[in-house]
Amino acid sequence: MKFYDREKELEILRKNWAKSAEKSLFTVLIGRRRIGKTALLLKMEQEQNMLYLYVSKDNERVLVEKFQKAAEVTLGLRIFGKLETFAQFFEQIMEYGKEHHFTIVFDEFQNFLKVNPAIPSHIQDIWDRYHEQTTVNFVACGSIYSMMHKIFDNNDEPLYGRKDCEIRLKPFRISVIKRILQDHNPNYTPDDLLCLYMLTGGVAKYVAQLMDSGATNKNLMLKWVTDIGSPFLSEGKELVISEFGKDYSNYLSILQLIAGGMTVQSQIDDIIGKNTGTYLKNLDEDYNFVSKLHPMFSKPGSRNVRWCIEDCFLRFWFRFILPNWNLVEMERNELLLEIVERYYNDYTGLILEQYFRQKISEEERVTFVGHYWDRKGENEIDVIALNDIDRTALVAEVKRNAARYDERLLQEKFDSIKSNFGKYKEVKLMGLSMDDM
Repeated sequence: MKFYDREKELEILRKNWAKSAEKSLFTVLIGRRRIGKTALLLKMEQEQNMLYLYVSKDNERVLVEKFQKAAEVTLGLRIFGKLETFAQFFEQIMEYGKEHHFTIVFDEFQNFLKVNPAIPSHIQDIWDRYHEQTTVNFVACGSIYSMMHKIFDNNDEPLYGRKDCEIRLKPFRISVIKRILQDHNPNYTPDDLLCLYMLTGGVAKYVAQLMDSGATNKNLMLKWVTDIGSPFLSEGKELVISEFGKDYSNYLSILQLIAGGMTVQSQIDDIIGKNTGTYLKNLDEDYNFVSKLHPMFSKPGSRNVRWCIEDCFLRFWFRFILPNWNLVEMERNELLLEIVERYYNDYTGLILEQYFRQKISEEERVTFVGHYWDRKGENEIDVIALNDIDRTALVAEVKRNAARYDERLLQEKFDSIKSNFGKYKEVKLMGLSMDDM
């Protein structure tokens, strides 16, 4: 699949390249696995003098030897003698930056902690001594959210406060997902689009895998992701293990429960058999796997909370793949597909709500988008979009089938919370369906 979108990120990287010609600049690029970080950086390689280095979990001397050879081939930097530590290599790189302007990328930067936990301290020391007098465009790229968060956002860590710029690479916007599907299937249906969104959420690698394999409609997509040998089958477990390491069993169970509809902590606690508050907090703040959702108009500190897996791929994997892993091991993938197809309409009804909240937030003139439910978890409104600038609001019910929209019922739900809309001059009530995608 060809390179799509990322115009804003490319512009930031171009500006950083220009700024680093005057003084060294430190950029941190963070994004989940498969989001397209490496593709973005290699796109910039065409425009910059770039040394791209992948941080593998090798012995430090072995890794430095690889880096030393790459620096000579790419930059023409000949380092005589065999270096033994990363600190020696990095100091040579910064010395070279006194007379040369170049970009150096360390991909999977968080792996340095596995190679030698002292490396961030060495980088801090050398960077502080050299960056004012050099022209090095330094890019630290990482995919393990918890470790990157610890390295750069924890004020006890040596690299805290060193970054000049942070880019958090997100999935493709809905308009881009549409464009990609249009390029590969000009006659796509709303169900094809919803299925692509449900499986990938716009994560670049997943979209590319489906499109490159020719799975460009709903039936082919579902068949491909559940088939023997599909990379989607093991991807979820690899993502979880990469973040949690050996302590992943409780996290797997909690994520599976949330994906299956257990979104309130008390429900999760009852099934797990203990208080899961710390686990949920970690999943939200340290690992970025779940989000804490409050109903629109709730007061600060409200306990009316639901937990949600907003990453569409992970949500699908924990809902369908993990609970049926025995079918994968038995190679009864046709039964796995049957289960997915059986529950597809009900499952994608909820995904469609998320789709419209995202679409409205990206495309409409709004300042806040969310949804509403009361303390009993009832009286739900699927989409509420507020425009506090123009003082207008949208309240919408989402149905797969437009014929199932009940205008009277939505009016009743709205009337129950109407007092919250006092400052809005205009409130529009409407139904949204797959016809509106």
